[in-house]
Amino acid sequence: MLKRLFKKKSEPRPLDVATIPEGRRVYAIGDIHGRNDLLQQLIEKIIDDDSKRGDCNSEIIFLGDLVDRGSDSAGVIETAMTLKRELGDVRFLMGNHEEVYLKAATGDEKATRFFNRIGGKETILSYEISMREYMDLDNAALAQRLPNLIPGHHIDFIKDFENQIIVGDYAFVHAGIRPGVSLDEQKPKDLRWIREEFLSAKEPHEKVIVYGHTINDDVVEKGNRIGIDTGAYYSEKLTALVLEGNQRWYLDTADSQ
Repeated sequence: MLKRLFKKKSEPRPLDVATIPEGRRVYAIGDIHGRNDLLQQLIEKIIDDDSKRGDCNSEIIFLGDLVDRGSDSAGVIETAMTLKRELGDVRFLMGNHEEVYLKAATGDEKATRFFNRIGGKETILSYEISMREYMDLDNAALAQRLPNLIPGHHIDFIKDFENQIIVGDYAFVHAGIRPGVSLDEQKPKDLRWIREEFLSAKEPHEKVIVYGHTINDDVVEKGNRIGIDTGAYYSEKLTALVLEGNQRWYLDTADSQ
């Protein structure tokens, strides 16, 4: 009877005790996928939120997949470049869609075909090419066109994206991590593409993992991870996680529509 009455107290989840260093505030933005309109709305919310709080070294982290699916990937890249230039403390993670974008931009036919399959058509049409010209090109011709179509400064900008960012007790990645592998030994392929193996892992990781890549209707909080890809390109909801000390809260564009 006593054993049933006095159950052993469970250990706190890593998420419940995670912190970032004092004096820092982090805004992490989920997958944008070509929705420059939503990105601009969310940036306004971030600036407003930041201005209402105490002085802090504030920074923005983009979790990757800025491009594809939505109608204005070129505009998203320009907005991101402007933010980096004007605010400075802005960092970007390489998503799987950026990886394919860079391969297709070299004129690789296989990469171009895959690029089109995963939403690259909308990215291509956000540059200086008409729908008629796009439709008239077969895959080989389109692959030859891309190196001249996609601006070099966009390619150079995306090439500098990072694979993971660590702040305090949090690690920011695009897709997730390979469970059981230390953070400094993670492969870029896993950080950009992994899904089920990461999502099914119950054990604590070295850090609480903040990620995008896998779409959910709302933010997902588990003991070892936080997912903030809310399917912005079709849901109209682009989400940001905000961290300061041991506190966290969320901003999104859902109420802006």
